Amino acid sequence: MNPAGPADRPQPPYIVVDGATKRWSNGVTVLDGIGLQVGRGEFLSLIGPSGCGKSTLLRLLAGLSPLSSGTVRLDGMAPEAAREIMSFIFQDATLLPWRTVRSNVELGLELAGNTTAGQRREAAEAMLRLVGLSDVAGLYPRQLSGGMRMRVSIARALATRPGILLMDEPFGALDEMTRDLLNEELLRLRENDRFTTFFVTHSVAEAVFLSTRIVVLRAKPGRIACEIPVPFGFPRRAELRSAPEYLRLVGEVGAALRSVQQPSTTPHAP
Repeated sequence: MNPAGPADRPQPPYIVVDGATKRWSNGVTVLDGIGLQVGRGEFLSLIGPSGCGKSTLLRLLAGLSPLSSGTVRLDGMAPEAAREIMSFIFQDATLLPWRTVRSNVELGLELAGNTTAGQRREAAEAMLRLVGLSDVAGLYPRQLSGGMRMRVSIARALATRPGILLMDEPFGALDEMTRDLLNEELLRLRENDRFTTFFVTHSVAEAVFLSTRIVVLRAKPGRIACEIPVPFGFPRRAELRSAPEYLRLVGEVGAALRSVQQPSTTPHAP
């Protein structure tokens, strides 16, 4: 038998979270022993009740909060060393009000300091074309709708060509129609650049539509209750939302989420 070639060998996980624990200074444990292995290009959604540590896990991945114990490695690097390969999209668009749309999209490249003004402008204009906002490049954030501001935030995050995209419930404040359209927009952008994504949401339907895998967290302390693979291929289109197999999976994930929202009668292991 011929030995397996390099293309046949299993690829190492791109992101490894091993026993990640976060404890506040008052002794409260918000995350306890989180373990995950994520492949390059996966779209992983985190769902769970409020207070289960979804956003805290993103901050640990981004190096914005220190671990109490355990390790996190992103492409073999500690979070602080991996910041150049990641972008973070928060719940609010966090655009700078004194900068135009184009100038906001250029910001990440400007801070990186390794491009010329012409290169930044060209990259920003390319991203604005991708998100359908070329015609508002000279406007200011106050002149845009909430959905448009979030699209600018996505364009700014992707302009740096990140390997890892962290998204903390970015569409939660939007109406359902705008949210669905931005879900489709995000997946279309992902077809161009297969970034690895951690996506926090409270919407089961959104998690199923976007993800390759869904991680359900329980609270007090935050632990992984279960992981649910999403079998649908890419690209995904709006019609998927009415497919029976999609609706069945939404029901299955919803049941898993309801189960972790019930008061536990089984004591946690010490």
